[in-house]
Amino acid sequence: MPLAGALVLEVGAGTGRDALDLARSGARAVALDYSAASLRLIGRQLGAGDSMSLVCGDAFALPFPDGTFDVVFHQGLLEHFRNPDDLLAENARVLKPGGVILVDVPQRWHYYTLVKHVLIALGRWFAGWEREYSVAELERMLERHGFSIVGSYGEWFNPPMWYRMLRRSLRPAGIRLPMYPRCFAAIGRAFSGIERRLLERRIALYTTVVVGTVARKREGARPPAAAGGARDEGYR
Repeated sequence: MPLAGALVLEVGAGTGRDALDLARSGARAVALDYSAASLRLIGRQLGAGDSMSLVCGDAFALPFPDGTFDVVFHQGLLEHFRNPDDLLAENARVLKPGGVILVDVPQRWHYYTLVKHVLIALGRWFAGWEREYSVAELERMLERHGFSIVGSYGEWFNPPMWYRMLRRSLRPAGIRLPMYPRCFAAIGRAFSGIERRLLERRIALYTTVVVGTVARKREGARPPAAAGGARDEGYR
């Protein structure tokens, strides 16, 4: 979709790098986060010509009227809540009819999931409580909230997840591996075309570390009523 003049909301913006990229591509971006520290971090990155607003607010009670935004997106947010339908209902509320949503989450069928849940059980996971989704589950959730699926995607990490975990586990012992070894960069360049073609196949989305879905709000859509319940299960 054209970005020029589009009103875009990033929910749980964190460092704001994605919303900032969209603002610099012509969108009117709004970065919302519950953390004032995150918003200060984003504010330090803003240039004089950046069309971007910073809002401290609750993802479950967005401080915007119905049908405000052309695009709503979040990455690495939905998996931290036990009541994801309530969050998606708010996303749908503030989107214009025909507006676009993008939701990006950890993908279930990956060894990363097993390692993560072991560390959560041991109280050693860095991101608090967290879950994951299959691509089909994510699509069904969005359809329940009045969205029509445009498409889904996945991503294999480079460097791969096993290397990232190894690098992190060796740091306490004083062993510091490079974040982006040249060998992985060379492999990525050599196989980028093959990777793109493989990721166009639906089955490949059940092997990626993350999965995301892009969907469009249907005209006259009526999302399900909010379920209520605990909101924050460890997101920081």
